[in-house]
Amino acid sequence: MAIESGAATAGESTPGCTDDLAYDVFARACPSREALKHITDRWGSLTLGALLDGTFRFNELRRRVEGVSEKMLAQTLHALERDGLVHREAQQSNPPRVDYALTPLGNQLARQLRLLIDLVEDRMPQVLEARERYDARHAAG
Repeated sequence: MAIESGAATAGESTPGCTDDLAYDVFARACPSREALKHITDRWGSLTLGALLDGTFRFNELRRRVEGVSEKMLAQTLHALERDGLVHREAQQSNPPRVDYALTPLGNQLARQLRLLIDLVEDRMPQVLEARERYDARHAAG
């Protein structure tokens, strides 16, 4: 399966990656590590998850992803747009309107991410019990 824009295909070496895999997130200099960071960091994953619900204007998205600052959301959207996961559409209107939506690739990744989010939410009772046990063990010591 070829990767667009002249990048490596399966079996070819990629700068910063191991020779036996085109991309290896465990290799320090592999570009897949940076993309994974954008997808899985706190604001990236929440932004992608929110955009699964549809197209949002900047402030709508900021309200949906509670706690994110304007600066962090702008940086996150820029990184996700650069990675081809988010589409930014500026409309010529008064006042100017900018909409953000997932690209097909972003939608595919966000759906997988949503499975993880759902699993975390479903398993929170076990997580909270584990935290209580941990805290009880370490409070006595």
